Amino acid sequence: MRVVHQSRLRHPRSAGIVAAGLTVAVAAGTFGVVGTAVAAPDPSVPPAVTLSPLGTYSTGQLDESAAEIVAFHAASKRLFVVNAQSGKVDVLDAQDPTAPSRLFELAVGGTASADGSVVAADAVVNSVAIRPDGLAVAAVESSTKTDEGWVVFFDAAAPVTTPGTAPAAAVLGAVRVGALPDMVTFSPDGTRIAVANEGEPADDYSVDPEGSISIVTAPASLASAAQGDVRTATFHAFEAGGPRTLPAGVRVFGGREAAGTGVPERPVSENLEPEYIAWDATGAVAYASVQEANALAVVDVASATVTDLLPLGTQDHLAAGKGLDASDKDGKIDIRSWPVEGLYQPDTIASYQAGGATYLVTANEGDSRDWKAWSEVKRVKDLGKKGVPGLCADAFSSFVGAPGNPATLADLTADAHLGRLNISTASGLRADGSCYEELYSYGSRSFSIWSTDGRQVFDSGDAFEQLVASVEPGFFNSNHTESGFDGRSDDKGPEPEGLTLGEVGGRTYAFIGFERVGGIAVFDVTDPAQATYVSYVNNRNFSVSAEATPEKLAEAGDLGPEGLTFVPAVDSPTGAPLLAVGNEVSGTTTFYGVDVPGAEPGDGQIDLTVTIPAAPVEPGEFVWTIDGGARVVDLGTARLAGDHLAATGRLGAVTVTDTRATAPAWSVSAQVGDFTTTAGARTLPGTHLGWTPALVTAGGGTLAGAPVASGLVSGNGLADSALLGSAAAGHEPGSAVLGADLDLRFPVDAAAGTYTATLTLTAIG
Repeated sequence: MRVVHQSRLRHPRSAGIVAAGLTVAVAAGTFGVVGTAVAAPDPSVPPAVTLSPLGTYSTGQLDESAAEIVAFHAASKRLFVVNAQSGKVDVLDAQDPTAPSRLFELAVGGTASADGSVVAADAVVNSVAIRPDGLAVAAVESSTKTDEGWVVFFDAAAPVTTPGTAPAAAVLGAVRVGALPDMVTFSPDGTRIAVANEGEPADDYSVDPEGSISIVTAPASLASAAQGDVRTATFHAFEAGGPRTLPAGVRVFGGREAAGTGVPERPVSENLEPEYIAWDATGAVAYASVQEANALAVVDVASATVTDLLPLGTQDHLAAGKGLDASDKDGKIDIRSWPVEGLYQPDTIASYQAGGATYLVTANEGDSRDWKAWSEVKRVKDLGKKGVPGLCADAFSSFVGAPGNPATLADLTADAHLGRLNISTASGLRADGSCYEELYSYGSRSFSIWSTDGRQVFDSGDAFEQLVASVEPGFFNSNHTESGFDGRSDDKGPEPEGLTLGEVGGRTYAFIGFERVGGIAVFDVTDPAQATYVSYVNNRNFSVSAEATPEKLAEAGDLGPEGLTFVPAVDSPTGAPLLAVGNEVSGTTTFYGVDVPGAEPGDGQIDLTVTIPAAPVEPGEFVWTIDGGARVVDLGTARLAGDHLAATGRLGAVTVTDTRATAPAWSVSAQVGDFTTTAGARTLPGTHLGWTPALVTAGGGTLAGAPVASGLVSGNGLADSALLGSAAAGHEPGSAVLGADLDLRFPVDAAAGTYTATLTLTAIG
């Protein structure tokens, strides 16, 4: 059998942001990637990706954290939603994303732990993660949050025998971890589990447990781990006199000593509170956001050791394009430059690969230490009162009195200017303690992309506030519980908290949730240094203020997006990519369609010359499909890379299913034609394109093809047919997902222009 998929690969320059495509633009004169962080969208050009609400499940609970972290299991088509109000996990039937419904709630109380303890009945689930085979884990906080918590193991696909009741065999066991396990995640290969043990203090600071990261060896089957499989990465090495030096810029402050409740033996370890975790591609290194400390922790997984702390620095809100609206009492939208440093303090962190390197993406929410026994938070106007040092006049002299700025220091601290802004008293104090020479606010109101050594390669600046000002000017910086104008400008603005990444049509997108005003912003982050705004949607009804009229909660829409997860087309019940979002304030969980203009569910990623059945695969068939997210693969703008121009991209997912009883051999190969400009005036040979095939999801005895170098390195590249993947005769029945990283190299003297080519994929079996 021979089936051919072909694409017309295009790159319309006028679109600005394209859906995808095997195309490359060679810029004249310069070879740096062009573009700005956020450009005003051209209304005549449809966005590359848009989100459309499909269906919502509601708990009916307002401001009870009844829908937080979400995780999707592809095989069972179930969505797992952390419900902190009940302390359990709501398990939703997601076979029809337009009408999700609750199958049952999973309780973890009473589970016997491998260390001999028992999970308390009133313990609270904080996070959930699922491996493709159905092994699932939940991070569970003890009823006394300063006590050690647990990781509970369960079977995500356990069959329901009594409708509405959790399967008796679903929970598999538990292990003990650190205090307040706030986030749990599997490594990319599923062999390790990482847990962020936040270790928050008691409200009276009588106890402040150490923060840590637990590394658990995951069982190979659907079973619980043993307690001996748990190791803990601590911050002990960074204590005074320890083998590692605490880097400057990592915020260690407050604590029991400041609260007057004791002198910590390990102040650094008590102070640092891991929040969220991401992995490198191999699973050998984990990265944890340490939010209040404004840092990232680097963990060597094999040894369960924190090897480094990366201080993130601050957002200079005086810089162009990085301003903020600092007042909720000025009666207007006023995004402008202020002499304020924004602490990034990310909550969610995610990772992805680009150009062979790992990059970290952070949602820079911001957070303070604000407890009953001790708080760092003050408004700017309260500096200089009740024993708190005031502002250093000389430190702000170049700003005060300048054209367009407040005329005096007193005017600067007025409510309509900086007076209402919440800042940290733990940072910015002059060395002699006499006055504050710098102002540090919480969060940068942005998202950032970082290299794994802590170097910032991109930041969205004031784009989020500018976006909300444009789309919802009447409810700019509204709070979540009540609809209003400008209510959060004095704190953290839109408050970007949750994010997830997903690939559509060979491009990588970041989906970022705004906790306060609501909504999801989509950015194309395929090129880490040149991320671009794509679209924004807010499934909120601002005409309903939920706090004032709780009886109208159902009409309010989604409030307080917290956890997001991307469902690729290959795993989706609709055959098209989805985004699931848990909204902690409205207690709702919403599915969004991830829509690409011109693409329909079931279509190939590239234009097809044959029709592939969309119906489920029947026994005895050989069927293959290409991710329907887009019809082209965009390689962006070529950049100078030593002695050549280079562009990279990623082929969309190719799914192959073979259930034939005879199990004959099969293969999928590819061949590319020449690259030509739109008018055909210039041609560059297809030999310049190479690739590295990859087995994204294993199954059916499938093996990825060998890498093929660009012809500029050796050989003829993909101008000669090359193997994407194959299975030998006698292979086991099943499905696999194949992909490939594309490597295009041109000579430096290549003529400027936008080039397109046709890639042909051929399956033989």
